[in-house]
Amino acid sequence: MARHLITSALPYINGIKHLGNLVGSQLPADLYARFLRARGHEVMFICATDEHGTPAELAAAKTGEPVAEYCARMHAEQGALAQGFGLSFDHYGRSSSDRNRALTQHFAGRLADNGYIAEVSEKQVYSIDDGRFLPDRYIEGTCPNCGYDKARGDQCENCTKQLDPTDLIDPRSAISGSTNLEVRETKHLYLRQSALKDQISDWIDSKTDWPILTTSIARKWLDDGEGLQDRGITRDLHWGVPVKRGDQPWPGMEGKVFYVWFDAPIEYIAATAEWADAHGQPDSAWRRWWRRDEGAEDVTYTQFMGKDNVPFHTLSFPATLIGSGEPWRMVDYIKSFNYLTYDGGQFSTSQGRGVFMDHALEILPADYWRWWLLSHAPESGDSEFTWDNFQQSVNKDLADVLGNFVSRITKFCRSKFGETVPQGGAYGPAETALIDALTTRIRAYETFMAATEVRKSASELRAIWVLGNEYLQSAAPWSTHKTDPDQAAMQVRLGLNLIRLYAVLSAPFIPFAARSMLEAMGTTDEIWPDDVAAALAALPAGHAFTVPEVLFAKIADESRAQWEDRFKGVRQ
Repeated sequence: MARHLITSALPYINGIKHLGNLVGSQLPADLYARFLRARGHEVMFICATDEHGTPAELAAAKTGEPVAEYCARMHAEQGALAQGFGLSFDHYGRSSSDRNRALTQHFAGRLADNGYIAEVSEKQVYSIDDGRFLPDRYIEGTCPNCGYDKARGDQCENCTKQLDPTDLIDPRSAISGSTNLEVRETKHLYLRQSALKDQISDWIDSKTDWPILTTSIARKWLDDGEGLQDRGITRDLHWGVPVKRGDQPWPGMEGKVFYVWFDAPIEYIAATAEWADAHGQPDSAWRRWWRRDEGAEDVTYTQFMGKDNVPFHTLSFPATLIGSGEPWRMVDYIKSFNYLTYDGGQFSTSQGRGVFMDHALEILPADYWRWWLLSHAPESGDSEFTWDNFQQSVNKDLADVLGNFVSRITKFCRSKFGETVPQGGAYGPAETALIDALTTRIRAYETFMAATEVRKSASELRAIWVLGNEYLQSAAPWSTHKTDPDQAAMQVRLGLNLIRLYAVLSAPFIPFAARSMLEAMGTTDEIWPDDVAAALAALPAGHAFTVPEVLFAKIADESRAQWEDRFKGVRQ
């Protein structure tokens, strides 16, 4: 048994997340966590809401709520939706927690002690109409790199280029829309990333198995232009982690908070501490996952994120950990994803564009979405969500292949043998060939899953389902039963055991349907099929089962057209 730490990029608190957010981090992370648990490994799967910075303040201002109350409400809503999609976090934390506040201030103090923090006087945009400085996302304008006219003051979501507010063309206040802006001087803390460039570069060079998408983005920020730049880690905001040097005041930094992108990754550690607190565990329980000198040396740490988050996780957060001089567990593998597009453009939380998690669950159960999103995960390039493709994939893969198999074999058994596993008959060449084919496919499935090759894993799982259908079609127990009831009993017994096998293998992708399949088969046996022949004898003759309800209903053309029309605009 190995120990695996898994973190998903933290979703912003500023509203319900869309399907692009879901497939870009949380859902594939859940797939991996579920697979590793099924293989018997010890897993710590962590996520949290990212609650600081301008998105939270702006979103709260729109609803008229105090920002702390808004964040508490949205954390509960996002947590409920995560449960609705079956995301199996060990803990779903909050970056506004006391744990994160203390850890963020701790890291800042360590970095300062080690000479990696600089105090910099800089010019920043000040809104005369709003009467305040406008850091990062309080400013919108045109990206100087790609021309996108809704770029924010910290990053362009269109081309992912990191920006400073003063870089924007035709800037305007995101609060009031005012263009009555001027540049004033203020003082901030900077993380001296440039001083850590060689150490970060050597560390990235050692990660020869990382996806090209991850390393290419990291290398771009390390080497392009003037190379890795120092980065401001404080902001003139009211909502956030107050600037302190450890547990001591930081003269000259009164009234400022740490930049959200400084404290958010630290929440991975803090959320693990929150998990320990929630379970009445001592600090040693979380530190064994994060401190190499306290047990984390044997932990494998995997991060999941969209490509826009890669620079912060390959450069800024590693700089924080390395610069602290403390033996923190560094990430071993970063699985990054391209974008899921919608109707020719990007999903967007800020613009309310696309299908969002709450609306998705109103329409269909979670497994329909989980299957489509994972089987179309944007790994090698962007993927496009279309309603037609969604309908076809659900109907062909889930209804016609898996659902049809479960329905046919259980209903036939009930009609000829009753609702117990029939006895009689012995395997022949067809059954031996099936076991061999299943073994080959399952071993390939395990390999792809262990390597976080999401689409290849989905393809292999579907192929495993197809093997059962092909066997059932070829064996034709409904015909065999007329001449050799014992032979038909064996074929049906094998088919019923395939349902249990499929439930175990499919649970990482479609956990709710997998649970229904196990319940229908009257078993809690979730043992992974290391020995396929043994797995196909797990339900003995005489074992009772029930015929399940329709596992997956087909999506009708009328429903598809209705949903396509409903979601052609922006979120209402």
